[in-house]
Amino acid sequence: MSFRINPNISVDCVVFGFDFRQLKVLLVERIFQSDYSLKPIFTDHTLIGNHIYEHEDLEEAARRILKDLTGIENIYLEQFIALAHPERLKKERDQIWLQHIGHNPHNRVITVGYFGLLDINAMEIRAGSRKVSWFPVNKLPALAFDHHDMLNHAVECLKTRMRVSTIAYTLLPKKFSLSQLQTLFEVIYGTNLDKRNFRKKMIRMKYLIPLNEKQSNVSHKPAQLYMFSREVYEITNRDLFENII
Repeated sequence: MSFRINPNISVDCVVFGFDFRQLKVLLVERIFQSDYSLKPIFTDHTLIGNHIYEHEDLEEAARRILKDLTGIENIYLEQFIALAHPERLKKERDQIWLQHIGHNPHNRVITVGYFGLLDINAMEIRAGSRKVSWFPVNKLPALAFDHHDMLNHAVECLKTRMRVSTIAYTLLPKKFSLSQLQTLFEVIYGTNLDKRNFRKKMIRMKYLIPLNEKQSNVSHKPAQLYMFSREVYEITNRDLFENII
């Protein structure tokens, strides 16, 4: 069955992962080749995005596109921005690319951005026809369209949401140490936190459950592991993170 594409509306997904050292984002390689020699004329990257189908709502389209390009399903997604500047697709490379893939380069396209969070070590990326890779947010390759602006907006939105919600735990494995949790906050906010104060504040949060288990296969003294309890979080009326940073 074929579906009709809406040529004026797209969605783009900023998918974040954390490897205990860096915040990373998932990007799709874009290669424009010569029709004659098949040699690359230019190579850059995009966020995970495409046009919506006429019958889809926006989140439905975002989840379909994520699955098509990466194999990712059932992750946290949150809408955070819409970009609609008339000149957002007017760079020379983007005009060439749009014409190459059969899109009208003169169409005005409004894109709606979603950011997604996942445990980078627990989700297998199954790329389709285009290469998909993780890149550190602070060391990006050239990005197409206005995707650099969208990514910057997503990072700021993530910082804001981490102050007032528990979405940070979506970036961590089910079991983690307090040091790993502290590193996550330090990396995203670009600051150093006092270890004693951080631990004191986090231990007061009833939904952070200490486990009778320690780290294994580490070169340092194994730390106690914790887990986040969604059930306890809901019961205790959602303690806020406002005083952590």
